[in-house]
Amino acid sequence: MSGFLTLQHDVHTLEGLCLLQAGTDLSPETLEVLAEKGGKEQWSEVGLLEYGSILADLEKQMGQGTYRRLFGTVDECREIFTLMEPVRLPLPALEILDHFRRQDFYTYRHILMVFALSCVLAGRLPGEAGQFLPEAAAGPLHDLGKICVPLPVLKKSSPLQRSERSLLEQHAAAGFVLLTYYLGDAAAFSACVARDHHERRDGTGYPGGIRLSDPHVEIVAACDVYDALITPRPYRKGTYDNRSALEEITSLAEGGKVSWQIVRHLVSLSRSGGSAPEECVVSLEKRGTPPQENNYGVIAEDIED
Repeated sequence: MSGFLTLQHDVHTLEGLCLLQAGTDLSPETLEVLAEKGGKEQWSEVGLLEYGSILADLEKQMGQGTYRRLFGTVDECREIFTLMEPVRLPLPALEILDHFRRQDFYTYRHILMVFALSCVLAGRLPGEAGQFLPEAAAGPLHDLGKICVPLPVLKKSSPLQRSERSLLEQHAAAGFVLLTYYLGDAAAFSACVARDHHERRDGTGYPGGIRLSDPHVEIVAACDVYDALITPRPYRKGTYDNRSALEEITSLAEGGKVSWQIVRHLVSLSRSGGSAPEECVVSLEKRGTPPQENNYGVIAEDIED
């Protein structure tokens, strides 16, 4: 055992440049060389809300369905955009977002909405953890590594084969590699979020099986699950209603996978009147109705040629 994450598949850029090959250990030495290589490129940086149709797309999606209640009035949405205004990202990262907008709109929309919701929750955390630090506003990049997953796998409605599941799960490590390269820093907050947003507090997540403890990363992890539940997915015919989605998040807290603090903040945000998170009582009663015919997590055996 090397003690480092080992890539199971090649990691490549949007243009097809292979950054690291399958079998590479993500050791400090490997990451240092990768960051130095990317740092020499001197990528142009562009304001997030100035790029393409991102601002218009955020405004539209934040005003639809469950998010209309979560994000509040038009004026309250503007406050969120004020938080996002300083965010500037390397052009290659924004080009990947644009690629998803054209080729896989669900992934594009999901990345934006997880970022927007994470911004709101991060600002509600008490004390020092609740200060909206610049690195916490690193941008909508948590799923950037999905550029290394073939589109047919991302859009597949039937159960994934084991080899396809392996490709999909590597998006976390792939995003970490890509952002280390584009940002020139393996310790950059957004790179760590990309790597760790599927980790859990009890160590049952992936890719490293670490015990997640950073509250800002955990916010992204919880928002990632929540948005995936309340919106259409290729592998599921229906969506979770808001109550059922919150019950699923509550079950994660009951199992020690996410913190109760973040659950309370998410539940309080969903309740009319916006009750204070510290006063929010989370019901453990499960009365929601999850959608039927859900292929998430169902694995099909690989078909041999």
